[in-house]
Amino acid sequence: MKTGTMNRGVWFGFGAAGLLALAGAVASVTMGMGEKPGAAAPVQAGQFKVDGVHSSALFKIQHMGVSQTYGRFNAIEGSFLIDKDKPEASSINVSVATDSVDTNNAARDKHVKSPDFLSAKEFPTMTFVSKSAKKGSDGNLEVTGDFTLHGQTKPLTVTVKDGGIGKGMKGGEVAGFEATFTIKRSDFGMSAMIGPVGEDVTIMVAFEGARS
Repeated sequence: MKTGTMNRGVWFGFGAAGLLALAGAVASVTMGMGEKPGAAAPVQAGQFKVDGVHSSALFKIQHMGVSQTYGRFNAIEGSFLIDKDKPEASSINVSVATDSVDTNNAARDKHVKSPDFLSAKEFPTMTFVSKSAKKGSDGNLEVTGDFTLHGQTKPLTVTVKDGGIGKGMKGGEVAGFEATFTIKRSDFGMSAMIGPVGEDVTIMVAFEGARS
């Protein structure tokens, strides 16, 4: 679906929403896109399996140069291990279903999923797969990996804030982390409506998981 009068009305009338791309990062996270949700790498021993109910992938983008419009992705899966004592052992592998984008407006969601932006039918997932990690400032970690969105994979380094490890409701170990980063959507082939809708997309992710 190409940008047309009706689509422009959706964006202009309701506020810009998401070119994501959480995305994000996860964000993500591993967001290894181009595959269907469920294509995240298998959880390895010792890793934490992402709990989609208690995890979030949010994004914001500027609209008409005067405001920020927020959205989210509702389907998240993957695994992670955050180790502040041994940063190089940390890993993140997260997949987000692009069709699960939610901007609180059905017409706008349809446009965001269209070929103008996420092209969700062609590229059903976005992913982040870490390649390395090291100690950062203020007790955080710097995680570098491959971020895939709209069928294009690019290197991405994100600052990860470790949430620690605790005891879950069922007695097992749970852990979490947060990350915020910004991408340019045009770098991933999404250049429709740049101007009225911002080019920079800020992605905020907060993941929780249980030990496998």
